Amino acid sequence: MAQRMLVIDDEDVVLQSCRKIFTAEGFDVVTTNSPEEGLKLISDTSFDVVLCDWKMPGFDGMDVVEEISNRSPDATIVMISGFPSVGRATEAMKRGAMDYVSKPFTPEEISEVVKRAVQRKITEEKKALGRFEQIVRQLQFPVPSIEDKAPSTIAETVAQKVGVTKVTSPWLSVFVLGILAGAYIGFGGLLSTTVSFDLAAHLGLGFSKFMAGSVFSVGLMLVVIAGAELFTGNNLMITSTLAREISMGTMLKRWMLVYVANFIGSLILALLFHLSGLWKTGGGALGQAAVRIAFAKVSLPFGEALFRAIGCNWLVCLAVWMALSARQTIGKIFAIFFPIMAFVAIGFEHCVANMYFIPVGIFLHNAGIAAPSGADPGILHWGSFLYRNLLPVTIGNMIGGGFFVGMSYWGAYLRPRKGAERA
Repeated sequence: MAQRMLVIDDEDVVLQSCRKIFTAEGFDVVTTNSPEEGLKLISDTSFDVVLCDWKMPGFDGMDVVEEISNRSPDATIVMISGFPSVGRATEAMKRGAMDYVSKPFTPEEISEVVKRAVQRKITEEKKALGRFEQIVRQLQFPVPSIEDKAPSTIAETVAQKVGVTKVTSPWLSVFVLGILAGAYIGFGGLLSTTVSFDLAAHLGLGFSKFMAGSVFSVGLMLVVIAGAELFTGNNLMITSTLAREISMGTMLKRWMLVYVANFIGSLILALLFHLSGLWKTGGGALGQAAVRIAFAKVSLPFGEALFRAIGCNWLVCLAVWMALSARQTIGKIFAIFFPIMAFVAIGFEHCVANMYFIPVGIFLHNAGIAAPSGADPGILHWGSFLYRNLLPVTIGNMIGGGFFVGMSYWGAYLRPRKGAERA
């Protein structure tokens, strides 16, 4: 497709000469002796090159050039002047012209000026594009990979980053996050009881347990995605200790800090539920279900509570472990949902969840809700909570998360090999 050229000049001889010269060079040439018509043509049609007279009756070519440059910034503008001067040439360049040619001119002269002007326009556009690309590169942020992490990578992350970050964070920040985690797990427990307290009678015990576990998973989702410090999840810090990134004493201090904070957060939510009166739902059936759960937990033999707790935190730490592999929020949600749903549906014991379940049962029992049929009314109190349930469940959770997940994956991926040690 031929390039289009517009020539604006008040001398017909110049218009005829330019038409003849540049038509021979392959241009589609349009001419006019009216600046007004030239500007209208520029507005209506795209031109590659514009030749414009420096001085026309009633018009300053400088103003015309500036208007052409504004209306058609991609066009290459060349000034034609019968009275050239350095000052006027410089001013023309500032307003958008690429070059100028003096009258009278030979065909070779004006042809060479147009070629030079076109080349200069191309060079300037390339420079502008280069500057734009440089700005874009500076503004671009690295795009994170959406590929999930491999198990060996998770082990390295837990050992070298997660555990180290937890022990180097300010203790006040960790304490506040621990309180939040206790409340978040309490939310999961409250929702679980609310959903399932009368479900078994309608859909069966198995489905009731499944639904209780499904909604309970929101507690760990809040901990992992919103950000909080959970004692049972922190049992994975044993990996950092075995990898000699942190000391055993430092780890135990952080465990104790988070454990106490979780207890406070759980008690806050238990008290909130008690004072809210929501336990009166279903004619008090929700409160009765909460008391029944608390009695069942403190009635467990020490050994059963211990082993149920091992299974629980094995699954909880696997949920945390898999959530670390996911780079997107939706992946973290699915990684958390299934193991947490499984531990609740199976009937395993979680110490932080019990920091909510049993205190809320104590509050409601002391408020007048009777013990379930066949249960010893005097068994539900703070002493039985701490000794008969919280102690064995805490020990079991540390074994389940620390040994079966943290130590196992350290042994599988991070344990120094004998050959490497000899080397």
